[in-house]
Amino acid sequence: QLQLVESGGGLVQPGGSLRLSCAASGFTLDGYAIGWFRQAPGKEREGVSCISSSGGSTKLSDSVKGRFTISRDSAKNTVYLQMNSLKPEDTAVYYCAAEARDITKVICLMTENDYDYWGQGSQVIVSS
Repeated sequence: QLQLVESGGGLVQPGGSLRLSCAASGFTLDGYAIGWFRQAPGKEREGVSCISSSGGSTKLSDSVKGRFTISRDSAKNTVYLQMNSLKPEDTAVYYCAAEARDITKVICLMTENDYDYWGQGSQVIVSS
């Protein structure tokens, strides 16, 4: 059974940092583009970042550009979302997702419906 498991969320003060991890169980993440999405209370889920299956292409939403970075470690079968300079508006449940269309070897897209496998989510709360 293919599973994605997020970890690393928690409570952090504004200006702080967290690193979310997305680990795969039952399959290798090689060959899959990975996206990070988040859903704040009362809001729709939005794309935050993605990385192509090759790792050569990444995207960040405008709201996190300059503060978040995405990376992947094939040896650990894990994708990371490093979140710095966190703001209260970053508070949300963060989800990682995987998709394997051929195009994702070159680019990634933050289109929710393109992703086939989803994790259960990790809560991030930014508050003083």
